[in-house]
Amino acid sequence: MTPHSDAEFEAERIGSPGRARRVDLRRTIYSFRHAGRGFAWALSSQANLRVHLLIAFVVLVAALFFRFTAIEFVGLVLCFAVVIAAELFNTTLEVLIDYAWPEHHPMIGRAKDVAAAAVLVAAGGAALVGALLFARHIFHLS
Repeated sequence: MTPHSDAEFEAERIGSPGRARRVDLRRTIYSFRHAGRGFAWALSSQANLRVHLLIAFVVLVAALFFRFTAIEFVGLVLCFAVVIAAELFNTTLEVLIDYAWPEHHPMIGRAKDVAAAAVLVAAGGAALVGALLFARHIFHLS
């Protein structure tokens, strides 16, 4: 049976073979709207995400100034994507935890700390990659 409405589609199990085979452009575009709405909310509510995006913009402008190669740009963009994705996952975890457990608990605090540490590790790795790439251009290393 092929569902003809959104309600019928939603009623199907997520892993069902019929649902997996269908490609519906309207639903795909709609899912991008959800993602965009989530990103806009995170951008408006999370100062750290705005800081990461500002730093990414400044570094990309500096990379243009230093005439980075295409592969160096790819490396920078991948680093920024990892940091921003980590920040979004951290925000997701914090929102879910705050909703599910509004009262304070030491283990909840520990989970939030570990999620924040993941962002720190990603940002540190991106900073190291950036420093190495810029050092190559500043000190004319080959």
